[in-house]
Amino acid sequence: MLPRIALVSLLVFAVSAAAAPTQPPLLKPTPAEAKAAYLSAQALTRFHYAPQPLDDAMSQKIFKAYFDALDGEKLFFTQADIDRFGAARTQLDDAIWNGDLAVPFAIFNLYEQRVVERLGYARGLLAKGFDFGVDESYDYDRKNAAWPKDDAEVNDLWRRRVKNDWLRLKLAGKNDADIRKTLDKRYANYLDRVQQLDAEDVFQTFMNAYATSTDPHTNYFGPRASQNFDIAMKLSLEGIGAVLERRDEYTQIREIVPGGPAAKSGKLHVGDRIVGVGQGTSGPITDVVGWRVDDVVELIRGPKDTTVRLEILPADAGVDGKHVNVALVRKKVSIEEQAAKKSIIEVKDGGAVRRIGVIDLPTFYQDFDARRRGDPEFKSATRDVARLLDELKQAKVDGVIVDLRNNGGGSLDEATRLTGLFIDKGPVVQRRAANGRIVEDDDTDPGMAWSGPLAVLVNRGSASASEIFAAAIQDYGRGLVIGEPTFGKGTVQNLANLDEMMGNEKPEYGELKMTTEEFFRIDGGSTQLRGVTPDIVFPKTVDAGDFGESSYDNALPWTQIAPAQYRKVADLSPLVPLLKQRHDARVARDPEWKLYLDELAAAQRAHDQTRVSLVYDVRERERKQTEAEQAAFKAREKALQQASAGAAGKSAAPAGVATAAKPASGSSDALVRIDDGLQPGERSLKTELAEEKAAEDARDVLLQEAAHILADEVDLVHADTRLAARVLPAQKSPID
Repeated sequence: MLPRIALVSLLVFAVSAAAAPTQPPLLKPTPAEAKAAYLSAQALTRFHYAPQPLDDAMSQKIFKAYFDALDGEKLFFTQADIDRFGAARTQLDDAIWNGDLAVPFAIFNLYEQRVVERLGYARGLLAKGFDFGVDESYDYDRKNAAWPKDDAEVNDLWRRRVKNDWLRLKLAGKNDADIRKTLDKRYANYLDRVQQLDAEDVFQTFMNAYATSTDPHTNYFGPRASQNFDIAMKLSLEGIGAVLERRDEYTQIREIVPGGPAAKSGKLHVGDRIVGVGQGTSGPITDVVGWRVDDVVELIRGPKDTTVRLEILPADAGVDGKHVNVALVRKKVSIEEQAAKKSIIEVKDGGAVRRIGVIDLPTFYQDFDARRRGDPEFKSATRDVARLLDELKQAKVDGVIVDLRNNGGGSLDEATRLTGLFIDKGPVVQRRAANGRIVEDDDTDPGMAWSGPLAVLVNRGSASASEIFAAAIQDYGRGLVIGEPTFGKGTVQNLANLDEMMGNEKPEYGELKMTTEEFFRIDGGSTQLRGVTPDIVFPKTVDAGDFGESSYDNALPWTQIAPAQYRKVADLSPLVPLLKQRHDARVARDPEWKLYLDELAAAQRAHDQTRVSLVYDVRERERKQTEAEQAAFKAREKALQQASAGAAGKSAAPAGVATAAKPASGSSDALVRIDDGLQPGERSLKTELAEEKAAEDARDVLLQEAAHILADEVDLVHADTRLAARVLPAQKSPID
């Protein structure tokens, strides 16, 4: 696994197999970074929700976290390397206070040296090949392993790793020549990614080792990362409207954003490679072949209404193909794939058809700067959802699902305001500061944008603001919570701009995203560690020990405070057992649900297998078993498709409407895939995009069942006016 700092680079150009790796230049800290470290320590020891002194004890935590960030799989450093810096275990606190970052940078420079050595050794093994009759194994999971004691032990680890990489490709049908070429390119790319890291990357990694040692959700952002975080929150930037990635030595266009300058020009296409960037109508073209993707992006972004010129190697041209020059005027571009979206599911049960509206909300976004400036049209998740609810009401839906699966949170203010769309008025969340002071965030706007049947769909990836919203909906009795228990993040982070603290106009110190409060449900309980338990629970797709707040060693404990003053708007207690009974009966006889459970079990078995044999015959037998299992899954899936098509006839749903009879597709591939031995970025872009499209188009079994559950509620309240009076808010609803 790459260190976290390397993830920003994506894929970079391959080093020639014949070229001997060169030692990268030694990186050194800047005076600005030394100052930023001191300012961060001041903030973390004074203003954090649970402040901890920056002392020898914290230094030891930072020491471990920094080495783990660089080499979490323990494949580069040896125990001798760790011992070499043993004195720093209790000295990193002094280094931060005194602005002397020589030791953290020395550790990184040694890391780079070890990467050169280990990958040079790995590439040297490729000429020799391997004996796959020797009875030995490779362990994928080395997070809790001991550091290799010496070079001999670490070389043996790499020998097994390379042997496994070779074996995976061999089992996928590659010949020896192709395997050597693929692996040599892979290791060269890895080496180059690490060698392109700069001082800002190193400093950010070290400071994050400190920040996350205080609690899991406190982070340091360098100036570049701070800009990207701001873009993610406001869902817009000023640029050309293209998603870029690294492939070999090129920056390649992966996606064209609809409505952006690139799309409107008609001159750029997915797969085009950017080889040069020029500023203005006549500025010189800078060759960007081999550059890090974020450095290329920095050249392309710029102020609105300014011109950027791109030198393009077209997607269908060879490496010696003719270049094309494209001039574009930068505009404000919305990142719509992270914005709220709507759809409608038609649930057919006997002669009745229930229309269930779905609002998919990937994040709780808000353009903070635009709101501060008083822009009445600032980007807001709540404003977008309110508009979508109006459209769903016009479409005469019977119920609404808010899909928060994998929504990791965002703006606390948006969570409060979004809850207000579904309740009249009242408290939404309680927050406790470090001094013990408790404040409430209230919805003060009267009325509801939607007062009919409501469900919130969650999973383990639903965190923070998602948990605030789901908990409030549950505590008010306003709607059902369906899915997996949520992440369990019950803390609030605020951004501390270090440049603003120092009155800097030019960003050079970065930002801290720092835990400053803990939030509590209006019933007084925290979501910390425990998350939100759904009213109707779906099968778990991930182990709590692998993902979620409980997987962190330094997570804050669960606590409780007094409930807020609030009044439930409805009482779902008589409804939930009836819905659960119908749900259990339906999925027990649903072959599609059974297929999903079987695929999930297969995926869990694959996840649990962390040690693999390096004997060809053993692995070939295991692969054939997996292929047979996947073939059986696909046969069952095909039978379901045919049955669905037969039941639905040839009639098609209206545009924008998904029916419960929509054929299943790609579901098994989404859980377990036959190993092709390749890593992300090594497959063709066309193949990767096709796989992503198939995953998007695959039938969403969980969402469909959630729609059935909400349709059951609609049926029950239609049939029983007394029940309807208890489970729906006390005002006219769309189903009356």
